[in-house]
Amino acid sequence: MNKQKELNRQRQRRCYRVRNKLKRVSTRPRLSVFRSHKHIYAQVIDDTTGRTLASASTVEKEILGDRKHGGDIEAAKLVGRAIAERALAAGVAKVVFDRGRYKYHGRVAALADAARDAGLDIGAKPEPKEKPEKVAAEKKAKTDKAAKAGAAPPSGQKKKSGGKK
Repeated sequence: MNKQKELNRQRQRRCYRVRNKLKRVSTRPRLSVFRSHKHIYAQVIDDTTGRTLASASTVEKEILGDRKHGGDIEAAKLVGRAIAERALAAGVAKVVFDRGRYKYHGRVAALADAARDAGLDIGAKPEPKEKPEKVAAEKKAKTDKAAKAGAAPPSGQKKKSGGKK
């Protein structure tokens, strides 16, 4: 199979996996996000009736204003505020966030945070994973502690020998 077809199939499965999990665990309308290189779009969708309750995107002049580019984090924040205001005006206060096939990172996270700050109940913000610097510092502390105790160094490190030169 063509590599591009395989990647598209993986993306589609990821999208279905996220959406089906949301449908199983929640009866709330979902806040669906789509992003392209130039724009970002958001919709509040009621899956029981199959209707869009509110929508916002950077294609709209009133949201983007005098900004030239709609594909950055600042534009995503504007869309997040706009979708929250429109959803609240439509009578929807609680939604479940459908990130689709995208990571909760960058523009997608900025949109969700802005909607949350504007009064839309999306749920608790996900906990960030441990930083690599913190993990590296913990490993170094363990190594130093083992060296002070006179134990053998962890695997991957060589012990200095006092042999002949």
